[in-house]
Amino acid sequence: MSPGKMQTNGTHNTTNTTHLPKRIILVRHGECSANADINVYGTTPNHMIELTQKGIEQATQTGTIIKKLISENANNNWKVFFYVSPAERTRRTLREMGRSFPKRRVMGVKEEYRMRELSFGNYHDPASIQKVKEERLTYGRFYYRVPGGETGAGVYDRISSFVESLRRDIEMKKFCQDPSQETNIIIVTHGLSSRIFLMKWFDWTIEQFEDLKRIKTSEFQVLQLGKGGEYSLAFHHDDKKLQEWGLSLDMIENQKCRAYGPARVNRQGTCDVYPFMDCFAEDSDEENTII
Repeated sequence: MSPGKMQTNGTHNTTNTTHLPKRIILVRHGECSANADINVYGTTPNHMIELTQKGIEQATQTGTIIKKLISENANNNWKVFFYVSPAERTRRTLREMGRSFPKRRVMGVKEEYRMRELSFGNYHDPASIQKVKEERLTYGRFYYRVPGGETGAGVYDRISSFVESLRRDIEMKKFCQDPSQETNIIIVTHGLSSRIFLMKWFDWTIEQFEDLKRIKTSEFQVLQLGKGGEYSLAFHHDDKKLQEWGLSLDMIENQKCRAYGPARVNRQGTCDVYPFMDCFAEDSDEENTII
């Protein structure tokens, strides 16, 4: 199965998308007290950091916007399933967002521990946090290990496990047993976790990941399903927004190809971008010559 594409139906070579969720939406939590004051990291465990009043208002507004997005043109037959990181700031974000969704529209909610934030160890003083941030930028966020905490690579491993579980659940029609129902999966998580999720889902390289930018508090990213069975960021987000998030021109073109099909291809004439293709010899009539 190609990255970012769900299982296809072999009948007549067409894609069966009737049981696939319409959208997968990644939401970063609202502004938390540590976003407003870095000293909080020295007195409050990371997983217990709470939203500020501004963060609460952001989360409420985000719930309203997302509900409007998924309910428009849905023939009044739409549902949502929520995943949420176990941190207090993500759980509170979900609670505030949830005010926009009637219970009859909610298929379920699952606290997903694999989508938690990168572990920064235990308490930290502001000076050490600033040093860690500076070192991560020069060393590389994927490989850098926070003292007493995780590497980005470690986060990738656990989020990869979640993505594969999610794909299996989708293929088993856990979310869409009724073909006429429009289902949306909403994942309330953190800045790094959302980038790692996209890296895994679209099979982006480490170099591509390093160029990605963290989304703002309560900002969200919409992966929407196309007729070809591909999920894409290009349906809901324009080039300017994708560039703001750190996607290169080739990555943006690839998203458009996933959204709109073979008519939109990248420079190599394919919807999939594979690294290292430039290291192989050029095709020639002599390639089968025995030396």
